[in-house]
Amino acid sequence: MTSPTPRTVLVFSHRPEVREGLVSAIGRRPAPDVGRVRYLEVGGIAEVLAACDAGEVDLAILDGEAQPTGGLGLCRQLKDEITDCPPIVVAVRRADDRWLATWSRADAVLVHPLDPLTAAETVADVLRGLPAPAVQ
Repeated sequence: MTSPTPRTVLVFSHRPEVREGLVSAIGRRPAPDVGRVRYLEVGGIAEVLAACDAGEVDLAILDGEAQPTGGLGLCRQLKDEITDCPPIVVAVRRADDRWLATWSRADAVLVHPLDPLTAAETVADVLRGLPAPAVQ
């Protein structure tokens, strides 16, 4: 039996516990209809830029509180500089920071503390907007 190629979801934060929290909240299968996801966890901006520029990422999730450059500014940079930029979800600490996600041109927003149902559904909604993955 063949199955769709898992989607690659990049998770960026300089803090491993934030990356782990995002992966745990979303899970390996955010929704039955979007299939499994494979996570690429990165802690540096150069890694994010390289992976997105190379087309290795189906979706990027960026920590808005990352240091030294936050995910909101990085999101805007990616949207400005990469022609076929993957969709981006930003994770912010306060619901009041949603306006910054709009400024950064994020495709969706997650707010800490993460609710696993909301996080998985948000990511699934973004993945549903992508073309169907190849079948292996």
